[in-house]
Amino acid sequence: MSDQPSFSRLRSYLWPIRGSELRKFLPLVLMAFFIGFNYNILRNMKDALLITAESSGAEVLPFIKVWGIVPAALLMTFIYSRLNNKLRRDRVFQVMVAIFLGFFALFTFVIFPIRDLLHPHQLADHLQTVLPAGFKGLIAMFRYWTYSSFYIMSELWSSTILSMLFWGFANEVTKLAEAKRFYGLIAMGLNLAAITSGVVSVFLTGEWLRGVFSICENPWHNSIVLLTSVVLLSGLAILGIYRYLTNSVFVGEEHADSVASKKTAKIKLSMRESFAYLGRSKYLISIAVIVLSYNVVINLLEVIWKDSVRELYPNPNNYNAYMSQITMITGAISLFASLFLSGQLIRKMGWTFTALVTPVVLLLTSVGFFTFFFGGNALMGMVTVLGTSPLALVVFFGAAQNCLSRAAKFTLFDSTKEMAFIPLTVEAKLKGKTVIDGVGSRLGKSGGSLIHQTLLIVFTTISASAHIVAGILLAVGIFWIAAVMRLGKQFNALTQKDPAMPATPAPATTEETEVVEAEEEVALTP
Repeated sequence: MSDQPSFSRLRSYLWPIRGSELRKFLPLVLMAFFIGFNYNILRNMKDALLITAESSGAEVLPFIKVWGIVPAALLMTFIYSRLNNKLRRDRVFQVMVAIFLGFFALFTFVIFPIRDLLHPHQLADHLQTVLPAGFKGLIAMFRYWTYSSFYIMSELWSSTILSMLFWGFANEVTKLAEAKRFYGLIAMGLNLAAITSGVVSVFLTGEWLRGVFSICENPWHNSIVLLTSVVLLSGLAILGIYRYLTNSVFVGEEHADSVASKKTAKIKLSMRESFAYLGRSKYLISIAVIVLSYNVVINLLEVIWKDSVRELYPNPNNYNAYMSQITMITGAISLFASLFLSGQLIRKMGWTFTALVTPVVLLLTSVGFFTFFFGGNALMGMVTVLGTSPLALVVFFGAAQNCLSRAAKFTLFDSTKEMAFIPLTVEAKLKGKTVIDGVGSRLGKSGGSLIHQTLLIVFTTISASAHIVAGILLAVGIFWIAAVMRLGKQFNALTQKDPAMPATPAPATTEETEVVEAEEEVALTP
């Protein structure tokens, strides 16, 4: 029997799954859903916890992303490698998930109640008197080291549990023919997880719920207990589903024609070799500029926007509820775009037009954001007519920028980027993709954080350095658009020579994008 089922056109688009495959497919989707659900709950919690703390703010983000998350990610990778060498695959999964769930339980029920005893406020106050004001974020990261630990573990949930464990497991047990049909629906499941997590988070942090169900006197502590309890229950569901799959469906067996069995060994290049290889191809340089530009822009904008959100919502419960609403909206837009927009745009408007949507959306929404950020008082008349405040409009345009740009990234940006590799030779495709996804994305993320760190040291506050950030964003946006135009000409020239192009890659979610980057990460040596 052929591995390709015969479905009607509508079913092949919406539900290309055989009845006999439901025993495997549904648990995988549910498992991905719960992992994505936890990711979104934790992502909003960690921001609300650290950013809204007294003497803290969005200034802490550039410091913790470089000096906290990067070392912790290396440590977690080392732990995973050691466990992988000593334990069975199923035990590794269980132990890694247990490490995270154990930490979140320990933080919520033991550490957070005695946080004032653990935080070195006196030493941090002294450091504030001897260090420049621009080091406020670094001091806050040290002052609230327990919050920083929670932030880091929450951030690592996606790269470790989803990228390394779930997708590694899925690739081992899913046949190539099945993956073409399964993975798009799993991506939709992750978008649904984002929507659901937003609804649940808003519900659990609502004032009316605290009025009828209160565990702790502190409202934020009450919300943390409720949200963490949901995360722990979701984690137990993940472990239960995994146990069912390994003991009843797959029985530890790997398909000979699975996705994992077809993967090529990772390429190890030094930093110098990576840039030297890119330098030999204008085509690859253009792709690298596009990937680098997105990560620089989104990281620069995010810090300024979250600083404004903190000013508008200084209460952690309100901050968390607002960010949960943004997560919900982003998931809904991404789901709609992946179903009805991305494929249609590429087919009807072409690669170049589709690839330009993301930078254009980012630039246009950024114009609205910075217009009210810098000129709120000058526009007071219009603001008064709208019945709001300049700060609320700044946050609104920042939210619009965040929702639309991330939705565009997960659907249009990732699809066009993956398509750009298709016309290349096997060697250029393999090495170029490894270097760009490994170096380009991480260099962009770290670069954005390092830019903010430098500006904070010079200008001391985020608002004081915002005009420099705006200028950098404009320059990067122009380079990004120019790179897309240049790459579009080269892409069209190559594809006209070979009209038999493969199908458009499936759109990705937030989590799925990180998976691609993690699986193809280049191993850099000094």
